[in-house]
Formats: sequence, C-alpha cells, structure tokens
Amino acid sequence: MLEQFDRGYVRIDLDAVEHNIDAMYERIDRKSSLILVVKTDAYGHGAVPIAQLAEKKSFVWGFAAATFEEAKHLRECGIEKPILILGYTFPYCYEEMIALDIRPAVFREDTLKELSRTAVEIGKKVKVHIKVDTGMSRIGVYPDEEGLSLIREANKLPGIEIEGVFTHFARADEADKQSALRQYEAFCRFVADAERMLGKPIPVRHCANSAAIMESELACTHMDCVRAGITLYGLWPSDEVNHKAIDLKPVLSLRSRLIYVKEGRIGSGVSYGGTYQITKPIKIATVPLGYGDGYPRSLSNCGYVLIRGRKAPIIGRVCMDQFMVDVTDIPGVSCNDEVILIGADGSERISMEELGNLSGRFNYEFACDLGKRLPRVFYRRESAVAYTDQFSSHLHRL
Repeated sequence: MLEQFDRGYVRIDLDAVEHNIDAMYERIDRKSSLILVVKTDAYGHGAVPIAQLAEKKSFVWGFAAATFEEAKHLRECGIEKPILILGYTFPYCYEEMIALDIRPAVFREDTLKELSRTAVEIGKKVKVHIKVDTGMSRIGVYPDEEGLSLIREANKLPGIEIEGVFTHFARADEADKQSALRQYEAFCRFVADAERMLGKPIPVRHCANSAAIMESELACTHMDCVRAGITLYGLWPSDEVNHKAIDLKPVLSLRSRLIYVKEGRIGSGVSYGGTYQITKPIKIATVPLGYGDGYPRSLSNCGYVLIRGRKAPIIGRVCMDQFMVDVTDIPGVSCNDEVILIGADGSERISMEELGNLSGRFNYEFACDLGKRLPRVFYRRESAVAYTDQFSSHLHRL
C-alpha cells in the first residue's frame, strides 16, 4: 500500500502529537490556553494534519504561523480557530488577511495605519497583537513610552481591535532563569501601564514558550496563553532544560530502504573525494537519500543509521541523493531492508538531538530542513491515514 514511499519518507505519529499536547496542558495554569506554533510547516512535521487534530481541543486557543502564506494555507484547509502571524506582514496581503480573520503581530505605526485603512475600506475589523521587545532585540516595540504610544495609536484607529500583546523569551531554555524572569517582569509592568492607559484589560497576554511550559520556575509566566513550539513535536528546547519535567514522545521518524548491497574492494575509495578508503574486507550498502532531502552532508563519515536493529556507520561523503553505510557486521542484510535514519529499531534509537550534535545542527534546524521531496505520512494507532508530498499542496487521505 505504501510502496511509493520506499525511497524514503517522514513518518509522523499523530498519537504522539496528541500525547504531547495533553502533557503540556497538564503543566500550565488552568486559566491559560495553548497557542500551538505550526510555522515552517510545523517544524517540518506537517502543519495541516497537526492543526486539524489539535483544533478539536477546547484548551487550544489557536495557532501561530510565521507568514501570511502559512496562515492562509491553514484557513484554506479548514482551520477555523484564531491564527496569529508572529513575524512582519507585508501590505500586499492585508486585505486578504483581514478577510480571513488572521491576526497580525504589530510593532510599526505605518503597519497600523495601513491595516486601519484597509479594514475600513472592506468593512471589517482586524484583531492585532502588539509585539513587545523585552530582550530579544529582534522585532517589537520597547516596553516604555514608545510601546505605549503605539498602543495609544492602535486604540484610536478605526478598524483596529487590540486583541493581544506578547513578548518572547531569549534565554528561557537555559538553566539560569533570571534573564527570562527579568523579561517577564518588564513585560508585566508594560502591560499594566498599557491597560491603565486603555482603561480596560488586553484579552490575550502571552510570553511563555516551550521551555517556560516545561520549567516550574517559569510557571508564573503562563498568563492567558502559552506558545508551544518545539515540545509539541516531542523535541527538547535545549540540553539545559529538565527533561524529566514532562513526558514527551518523539513525533517524527525518517525511513528508507537499502537499494544495493555489495562487497567493497580493498584499495578503493567510497563516494566523492575518496574520504573513506577500504583497507579490509567490507560489505557496503547504499541508501537512496541525501542532502537533496535535507539529510546533512556533515554526517559524512560520522553519522549512522539503523538496519535490522543494529548500527550501520556512514562511510564516505553523503551525496545529494544517496549515501553508503558499512553493513559488514549486520547478518543477513539485503536489498529492500528498512533503514531507520531517525527513530527506533528494536532497542536502538537515533534521536534528532543526537543527529543534530553529530552534524553540527540545532535539532529545530534539522527538523525544519528535511526536504519536501520526502513525503510526510501521518499515522494514527499505527495505521497510515494520510500523506503529503512535494507535488501537491493537498493532504491525501488513505
């Protein structure tokens, strides 16, 4: 049934997604809701099926994307709950964005004025979230008179509704939480000042990220909503967070099949540049994936895969579409054997964090960079239920 995925596919466990959502909800204040961060196609995992699953949860406020196109795609696929764009939105999309009831982050006065003009023109209100810079030095108004001035402007402009205000922690994933707590305190002072100025509360205040959901020292930061990103996918924000604080299940595995097995010839090199030289009898197997699929070339001669529950080291350079492994010590290995590049096989496991360390990549980066040439196949209760591929933007049901 899934023979078309034999070259390689990303397996997404939707049961693990649901488990992680529930586990995070157990960590937060009952007055708080979850905003699920599904930008970059849910960190490479597949935003639409994950959002469709999560939308049914009453404690999920909505979703966060990075661009208008990401948010629009969710709407086109039937997602009805609020969608917040975390980054800057360009004026070309304002009319459609407002029509689709997508929330922009706002931190520039010219953005506010153009949003107001467009909203009035089409006869709709646009709900905005004011972005505050408390320590990232990225986007956002400073929590001082500059920020209050923007909120004052937003409050008086027609067609604008201030639905939310938020900031982002720069160092919540470090063992020392003082930096995050200072950011939180600055944010709280600013919000209090803004609400006094407005004479009313701002409905949705949010600052907590995945690390702040996990760490008990940051439970005070949960406010109205928390933004769950990397932990939604069963990955850790960093090595410094308490991995025992929450039971997360990895959502993604990467699988392929061997396409060729042969005896190596002593004196020959393996792959481009001959960086691996055959000096003894060896059995070589070829895996039909490579850096064209987002599998890092930097795993050349240092990474490994799992075959028949055993480790098979990568030998030679990873090519664009193929790489070779040493299967000398794996009895009975043959063409069409399954290859686990990320995930578990018997008692052995290759985690995203481990491959990130081996390849010099951050685990977030590793997940996001797995290419669209690799289909995403979605599983429920161990059965494949849907897939996406690079040749279609639609979800195919199985």
